[in-house]
Amino acid sequence: MIRVLFAAGEARWQTYRHALPAAFARAGLEVDLFTATDAPESVDYIVYAPGDTLHDFTPFTRARAVLSLWAGVEKIVGNETLTQPLCRMVDAGLEEGMVEWVTGHVLRHHLGMDAHIVNPAHEWTPVAPPLARNRRVAVLGLGELGRACAQALAALRFDVAGWSRTPKDIPGLTCLSGAEGLNAALSRAEIVVLLLPLTTQTGNLLDAGRLARLPEGAVIVNPGRGQLIDDDALIAALDSGHIAHATLDVFRVEPLPRDHPFWTHPKVTVTPHIASETRADTASDVVAENIRRGEAGEPFLFRVDRKQGY
Repeated sequence: MIRVLFAAGEARWQTYRHALPAAFARAGLEVDLFTATDAPESVDYIVYAPGDTLHDFTPFTRARAVLSLWAGVEKIVGNETLTQPLCRMVDAGLEEGMVEWVTGHVLRHHLGMDAHIVNPAHEWTPVAPPLARNRRVAVLGLGELGRACAQALAALRFDVAGWSRTPKDIPGLTCLSGAEGLNAALSRAEIVVLLLPLTTQTGNLLDAGRLARLPEGAVIVNPGRGQLIDDDALIAALDSGHIAHATLDVFRVEPLPRDHPFWTHPKVTVTPHIASETRADTASDVVAENIRRGEAGEPFLFRVDRKQGY
C-alpha cells in the first residue's frame, strides 16, 4: 500500500478527497490517502500546496517526491528542508483555461472591443481592425503554458514571437532568447503576454527601460506573476500614453488592496487571479501518474530544477 499525505489545506481537501482516489484507481494504484500522520517516516509521497501547516519536510525520510498542486513553486522551492524531488503542476485543465483567457484578452485588444462595448457618446467610427497576421504579439515565457498560448495565437494567424531565458525550438513559432532576444521581442510587440515564472532573474523584468522599448500604444496582458512588472513604472507608462492598456490578472499583493491605483486607472483591467486554475479532476490524474512513475522507477513529470527555480 502506497502512503500519500495530502498537505494542501482543508479547503482543497474537500475538492480532492474524491478526485484523487478516483485517479489512483484509474492508474491501478493502491493508495492510503490521509491528511495527517504521526508517522512521517512512513509517508511515500506528499501532495502539497502553499498555505498548509507543513513547512518542515525533514521528518519525511521515506518520501520519494513532493507533488505540488500549483504551477508556480516560488513559495516552496527555497525551503531548505525540502530535499525530496519537487514536481510542479501542469495539467490539461490549467493549460486549457490559460489558453482561453489569453486568447480572449488578446483578441479583445486586437479587435478594439472596449470602444464598442463602452460607447456612451454613441460615436459611429467604422474603422476595421487589421487582420491577425498583421498584429505582432510577443509571449514572454515558453514553458508549458506559454508555449500552449503562443501556439494558439499563432493558429489564429497572429504574428507571434516567443521569448525564453534559454533557447527553445518550437515548430511554427519564432523563438527568441537571452538579453538580445528580449529586446527584439519587446521592440516588435504590439501586444505582450507575460507567462514567465517568478525567479531572481524575472522579478521586475518589465521595468521602465523595457517598457520604453515597447512600441507606442502597446498593450500588456499579464496572467503570469504580478512581480514581473514594476507597478510604478507601468502606471507612469500608462499615464504618458506610451502603453495603451494593461490587463492584469496577478498582483504583488492578493487580493489586490482596494486602494490600489490599478482599480481606478482608466487604462487598466483587473481580473481577480482567474486566468486559470488547477482543476481537481485533471490535476489528480497528473498526481497519480507521477506516483505511478515513482513506483516504476521512471522519471517524474514536471520535476523542478532547483537551480533555475522552476
